[in-house]
Amino acid sequence: MVALPAGEFTMGNEKGNEDETPAHKVKVSAFLIDQFEVTHELFAKAQMPNPSHWQDNPKKPVERVRWRDAKQYCNERSLLEGLKPCYNEKTADLDCDFTANGYRLPTEAEWEYACRAGGSADFDFGGPDKLRQFAWFADNADSKTHVVGERKPNRWGIHDLYGNVAEWCEDVYAPTYYKESPAIDPLGPPSPGKDVKRVMRGGSWKASAEMCRASFRQGQKTGDTDACFFTDYCGFRCVRRATPEEVAKMVRPK
Repeated sequence: MVALPAGEFTMGNEKGNEDETPAHKVKVSAFLIDQFEVTHELFAKAQMPNPSHWQDNPKKPVERVRWRDAKQYCNERSLLEGLKPCYNEKTADLDCDFTANGYRLPTEAEWEYACRAGGSADFDFGGPDKLRQFAWFADNADSKTHVVGERKPNRWGIHDLYGNVAEWCEDVYAPTYYKESPAIDPLGPPSPGKDVKRVMRGGSWKASAEMCRASFRQGQKTGDTDACFFTDYCGFRCVRRATPEEVAKMVRPK
């Protein structure tokens, strides 16, 4: 995992899609984030049934993953490492205990903070003409996923944020949420209860360069009530709360 210290950044994009506005300042607490997307290898270690389309290499990212399955994986991984699980599996939405030290999905704000890597542009490495070096997307992925970590990481050492598979976040998706989002550790709007869409971030193997931008948002139905969930671009990575000891050891990424 990559340790990210607390910080402030501008979330959203005044020149982007309407749901990316208004751009607003957000402060996030320190956290740890997976350097790579969760792979078949890791899914198998947690003894989770693998729904993926492409299982030809254990180091490819899992996909076709329902939001609930991603959260259950987080709990299993927490238990394997002796950490307190974040999710209550007895509740409809697997409610999250953000004070627990186990693994969970990133909030939308944490994801964008990690992706921007201290910058404010659409891509932390410069213009979209360099995207092929950092992401598997529609122009170079050959309509399939790829082994994680083959493209260059962003400035903070995190791979595949811009492409390969899009990534589930914790938040309920609401196109107007930025108008009311709190300025410190936003968690997204409350769940409406039915037909809930959750935030999905980052481009995928089938995404255009426009969809790979750091601020690009999309809402995706979770698949929890869908027996045929065939969105083979849906993956995820985990985060967890940093302990005070870990925070003390953190060196701000360049």
